[in-house]
Amino acid sequence: MTVLRVRIDGQPRAVEDAVIPVTDEGLLRGDGVFEVLRLYAGRVFALDQHLERMERSADGLRLPFDAAAAREDVEVLEATADGADAIVRLVSTRGGRRIALLETVPPMPATVRLATVTFSPSGPLDGCKTLSYAANALATRLAIEDGADQALFVRPDGDVLEGPNFAVFLGFAADAPLVTPPLSAGILDSITRRRLIGLVPVVERPVHAAELRHVEEAFVASTLREVLPVRAIDGRAIGRVPGPRTSDAERAFSAHVAQQTATFAATTVGEGRAPA
Repeated sequence: MTVLRVRIDGQPRAVEDAVIPVTDEGLLRGDGVFEVLRLYAGRVFALDQHLERMERSADGLRLPFDAAAAREDVEVLEATADGADAIVRLVSTRGGRRIALLETVPPMPATVRLATVTFSPSGPLDGCKTLSYAANALATRLAIEDGADQALFVRPDGDVLEGPNFAVFLGFAADAPLVTPPLSAGILDSITRRRLIGLVPVVERPVHAAELRHVEEAFVASTLREVLPVRAIDGRAIGRVPGPRTSDAERAFSAHVAQQTATFAATTVGEGRAPA
């Protein structure tokens, strides 16, 4: 990932000169919120939903958040993307800093191996996308030490949750819908997850870790990964990679993104905004 553009508090900054005070509790304590958005061919995807979630996260932390200013940051960076695929990262800190970054899209592997890691949701922060990411980062390192690529969180009682930064979808019997854990389990309301539930047959229900040995196909989903097939869970190889339901989800999501970004482009030009 390479940072291409930076805005701090609505002002452009050279990447090498972009700084915030060391006393900001967003830095010292991880007290802040963030979002990561995709640009497809220079068009932002799901902007309203990302800003709504960022506002909910800020409300959960009792953190002041200016959604209109964040939207302006995204639109300014979108206009500099020159029609390329890119990422916009938004950060709001307890110290009152509003940070917006335009980044390149990092390369993604073709498949991923998961290792279960015991994790207890924090309760008050359930559903909040905060800067407090140490536990998530450690879980990924533990999974790598276990020979996998990413962690899959499992509660002490055995309920499957999500990954450090992705939702998980599981396929059991071939003629059954995909399964994903419910939001009531304490997982993040992933925007990609939400879109996929509306695009392909999915059942939201609790999943116990013991069921993972019966998974016939699986994928993880996030803003950066989109739909990424899983090839192994806890060292057990998945039989079909990608499985048919995973392929269906990939096609459906790609078509949805294309339709949504095309609609956004037509709307913004019609409202008088120049194409980005």
